[in-house]
Amino acid sequence: MADIDIDVDDLKRRMDGAVSVLRQEFAGLRTGRASTAILDPVTVPAYGSQLPVNQCATVNVPDPRMITVNVWDRSLVSAVDKAIRDSGLGLNPVVDGTILRLPIPELNEERRKELARVAGKYAEGARIAVRNVRRDGMDQIKAAKADGMGEDDQRLWSDEIQVLTDEAIASIDEALKVKQEEIMQV
Repeated sequence: MADIDIDVDDLKRRMDGAVSVLRQEFAGLRTGRASTAILDPVTVPAYGSQLPVNQCATVNVPDPRMITVNVWDRSLVSAVDKAIRDSGLGLNPVVDGTILRLPIPELNEERRKELARVAGKYAEGARIAVRNVRRDGMDQIKAAKADGMGEDDQRLWSDEIQVLTDEAIASIDEALKVKQEEIMQV
C-alpha cells in the first residue's frame, strides 16, 4: 500500500484566503461610519496609469462621519474628486485646496437593507469558494484511492477536510452576522 498524503495545509490556506477576501470586501461596504477602507476600490487616473487613492493622497478619518483626503500633488485634486464622485459610493467631496472632505451621510432603512443583501451575496461567494476548495481536496482523495489509498485513510482525510470546511463556513457566517448587525444599527 502506498503512503499518500493530502495537502491539507494548502486547502486550509486557500479556505482562509476566501475568508480573508470576504473580510476585505466587507471593509469596503459603507455602514454609515467613516472608514478609510471605503476608498480602497477607487482608482485615480494619474501619471499615465490608474492609482489607488491611497497612493496619491493621505486618507484619514478625523471623526466618525468624515473622511479627509489630502492629495499630495495639487494637479491631481480634480482627478481624485472626479474619481470619488464617479465611484458609485454615494460620496460628494468638498474641495478645500488640496484637501477633500467626504461627509458620510446617514443611511436610510432601504439602503441599509440593500447593503445587508450585498453583504449576503459576498458571503455566499466566499462559501462557494470554500466549497470549491473542499471539492479539490475530495478530488485529491479520489486520485489517491486510485493510487491505492485504503478506505480508512480515505475516511480520515475526508473527515479532516470536512472539519476545515465547516470551520471556514462558520467563520464566514459569523463575519456576515457581525457585518449585517453593523449595517442595520441605527
